[in-house]
Amino acid sequence: MKESSSRKQGAASPCAACKLLRRRCAQDCVFSPYFPADEPQKFANVHRVFGASNVNKMLQELPIHQRGDAVSSMVYEANARVRDPVYGCVGAISSLQQQIDVLQAQLALAQAEVVHLRVRHSTSFQGHGLCPDSPSSSGSPSSKQVSPQDNKGMFSHMDIVDEASLGESMWSC
Repeated sequence: MKESSSRKQGAASPCAACKLLRRRCAQDCVFSPYFPADEPQKFANVHRVFGASNVNKMLQELPIHQRGDAVSSMVYEANARVRDPVYGCVGAISSLQQQIDVLQAQLALAQAEVVHLRVRHSTSFQGHGLCPDSPSSSGSPSSKQVSPQDNKGMFSHMDIVDEASLGESMWSC
């Protein structure tokens, strides 16, 4: 925005697009608000992937208030295509999805281990004739009785443990 006012005075340098295309940057240049002269690589990547003519057409077909978002999307996709010419941003999304899958599997294993430890902890109390709620228990947070309702949120979206198969004896003495 600042460039267009200084361009009226004739002292401004051309935008990155006009500089790369080696043309005079007009006062109403569609590229200048989005590709400033101090960020030449931004337009270079967009030009390499989409072509200046296509970018010009896309920008002119959009309302002015949507052009900034469109340029951001084109810059993101162009940078992704430069890094990964075959898959572009889809490759990045796929990689992130694989990481999510691995982390969800690790979380499921950790949650199953917690349940296993709680069952073992509960049975050790029952084996010694102690109940976690009895006055003879230590009163520490690890020895408190936990009801299945307290843990509903933990496994509500995963089919890791069927609470009914654990038996009601785990939760009451």
